[in-house]
This record gives sequence, structure tokens and C-alpha cells, in this order.
Amino acid sequence: MSLRSFTLGAVTGVVLALSAAAATAQAADTEAVKLGFAKCAHCLPMALTPDLAKGVKIEAINFNSGNDVLTALVSKSIDVAQVTYLHYITALDKGFDVVAISGQVNGGSEILTAKGIELKPDDWAGLKALIADRKAKGEPLRVAASRRNAQDIHMRGAFLKNGIDANKDVQFVNIPNPSDHAAALQRGEVDVICTVEPFASQIRSSGAGRHFTLPYDQAAGNLTNLIVTRSDVIKEHPKAVEATVASVVALVDKLKADRGAWVDTINKYTGMDKTVAAEALKNASPDYAMHKDSTLAIAAMMRDLKYISHDVSAAAEKNLDYSFLETVTAKPKTELGF
Repeated sequence: MSLRSFTLGAVTGVVLALSAAAATAQAADTEAVKLGFAKCAHCLPMALTPDLAKGVKIEAINFNSGNDVLTALVSKSIDVAQVTYLHYITALDKGFDVVAISGQVNGGSEILTAKGIELKPDDWAGLKALIADRKAKGEPLRVAASRRNAQDIHMRGAFLKNGIDANKDVQFVNIPNPSDHAAALQRGEVDVICTVEPFASQIRSSGAGRHFTLPYDQAAGNLTNLIVTRSDVIKEHPKAVEATVASVVALVDKLKADRGAWVDTINKYTGMDKTVAAEALKNASPDYAMHKDSTLAIAAMMRDLKYISHDVSAAAEKNLDYSFLETVTAKPKTELGF
């Protein structure tokens, strides 16, 4: 071997060693974020964020419901949470430290009727007549949802707009885990249910229930998911939060362009047939914007429904932090829902 060859080989070895050391140091310096998400069609793609993350190591953790995710966030078990606008308002009402940093996916709610309830889609007059008849017989219509989830507020708001008081005119049944909704309908335990995708599509495909309406004609519209964190996380790890928001923005762009990975993720976490998963995505709208005016309308509606006990409008607006979205998207907040 010539001296020149030996020298080149030695230099190459040193460069490779230094590159490996630099990569190892960079990996060691990368901040880690624990991110929680719920088990629903529009929540589950959050499982894809670790592969889309740059400059942060995301550990994505799946929970049964948004309520569980919020509990984990406020108890500091996780750093960032995918919850709903409803959870955001509820948390502020309770005085919890939550800051919204991005939207994610909207939609996903559907009201369905059980076998034996003969109502045509969107027949609110027929539903009101049925409720009145059952109430007169002392057999109130049993209406279910997961209490304090977005579908509950969507249902209550839609009922209120159509002259139905969910607290007085029907018997509300709380089924905390949405994956139990189909079985409740099949067993005849409830007459009407407002559930979340992909469980709504599962119910329709199995024949356990029929479509009645998409409950978006109320103050909340179809707003559903929100990415939130705590002020201490923002203060101590601003770059990690920014990188996490960047991964959410990348996720939304990916979901808009290709829903195949979305379908695969639903199938992986729920075991549902991919045909059902694909059907569920017809009622889902990826969107990283945070809609301020609608957020305030939701807060007002929740107070009217006695869902919360305080006027949290000021806090709801103040705690919408658009700075990370502005940096990541290079857009002003006026183009991001403000």
C-alpha cells in the first residue's frame, strides 16, 4: 500500500468517525416530547408524527379517549396532547394550564339511530315527536355519547338548535369509551347515539344503527381536534414545541395528499377493516388552523348548555398561541384562523 493510499484511508476514517460522533452528539442533544392522542379516526394519525419529526424525538402514546389524554397532560405525564376544542374550554373552566398550539383534524361526529327507531335522515320533526311520545309514556328516549367528548357537545348543540333539551327531554346515557358504542346499540341499551369515526362507520356497516345526521349545524360547526400543551413546556422547551407543531403541519399536509397511511393506521390501532376505515375518512377534514371566532362561540354555547360554570372567553382567546404555527408555516395568524 502506498503512503498516499494509506493517508487517504486514514483521513477518510477520521472523517467518518467524526461524522458518527457528531451524529451521536446531535441525537443526544435532541429533546424528547411525549405526545398523547385518542383512539378515533381523526386522532389516530397522530401516531405518524414521530416519523415526520425533525429536531425533536416524539414518543406518541395512544389513550382510549380525549378525557384520558387531557388528564395525562394536566398531571404532567405527557407534554403535548391531541384533544378537542371541548376539552380545551373545559380545562380552562377548571383553571387548568393549557395552551392551544395547532389544529389537526375536524369532523368525525355522527348521530345514529338504533334498530326499531324509524326515522329518516335529518327528520328533526320526527325525532321531536318520538321524544314527546316516549316522554308521555314515561319511557324517555335513551340518547348516548361519551360525556365531555366533542361528539357530546356536537349532539347537545344540534339538539338545542332544534328545540330539544338533552338534560330534560331525553335520558342521557354516558358511555365513556367510544369503542363500546356499537355494542350498546346492538344490545338495545340505547336508542340514539352520537359517536365518533371510525366507530360510526362500523355501526353503519354492521347494521347496528342507521345514519340520522352529522351534528354540525351548531356553534361548534365541525371543529373537533386541537393540539395543546402547558405554559411550562413552552417556557422550558420552545424549540421542541415548535418542532412538534412542524410535525403536525407535515402530518396535515400528508393526510390531505395521501390517505392510505391514515387508513393503515386506523386498521393497526382498531383492527377495523380497511373498507370501514376508508369510509370513516369521508367525515374528516385535516386542518392545522385554530379558529378563534368559532372557539369563542363554542365557549358561549357550552356555558348556555351548563357544560361549564364560568365565562372563559377571554382565556380561550388569550391561550390560543399562534406563534409556532406562524413560524412553521410562514403565514400570519390572520391566515391561520385568528
